[in-house]
Amino acid sequence: MAKEIHFKVKRQDGPQSKPYWEEFRMPYAPAHNVVSALMYLREHPVNAAGKKVAPVVWDTNCMEEVCGACTFLINGTPRQACATLVDNLEQPIVLEPLTKFPLIRDLVVDRSKMFNALQQVKAWVPIDHTHDIHRHAPLISPGEQSIRYLFSRCMTCGCCMEVCPQYHQDSDFIGPAPLGQVSLHNSHPTGKYHNEERLHALMEEGGIADCGNAQNCVKVCPKQIPLTDAIADLGRQTTIQWLRDLFRK
Repeated sequence: MAKEIHFKVKRQDGPQSKPYWEEFRMPYAPAHNVVSALMYLREHPVNAAGKKVAPVVWDTNCMEEVCGACTFLINGTPRQACATLVDNLEQPIVLEPLTKFPLIRDLVVDRSKMFNALQQVKAWVPIDHTHDIHRHAPLISPGEQSIRYLFSRCMTCGCCMEVCPQYHQDSDFIGPAPLGQVSLHNSHPTGKYHNEERLHALMEEGGIADCGNAQNCVKVCPKQIPLTDAIADLGRQTTIQWLRDLFRK
């Protein structure tokens, strides 16, 4: 059994600073997840060389693999630190920030571009208060509910964006996460009344036409969301919308 836990962390003091690697060793204890281990290192900020350093900066919130805040690269794979057990990882455990978003410091990145894309495609259901949503809202069949539930589990963690070849800081592509949310809200009985607005947003530059069909997104999604199914369906929807627009002229 291991007597210690060995981390190798890619650090950067700020967006314009030069990145560097720093190693840490801590006493072994069973059932650590990566976040709890980082909490120990925060309380004992001493690197492997015995030098006291600034604690590693990372982001976390729910600790239940729901918020997506603690997503970074763990041994090269984008995943949530709260749900990743140290005992299941090969050491040294290599921690790196996501590469597709602007870096803030150490393991913290700015995911605003992904959230802005959700606004661009209007990934919500507008409620105008003309009916009691709890008693008189349109009903959804169990079959539709089971499909929509899969997409409702998206926590905007950024894993799918990290592995998408078409999504990067110099690209206009909105990425797979917003596409999945368009599919979710276009299938909602109330949300469908704004289908055209969402589809027109996807037909603009950086929309669905920029998807290269690499299918990496569906492989890495921690919630097993069928993103490729959504992208295929949205391809059909945008084609039909284009034809409708054409014949309206």
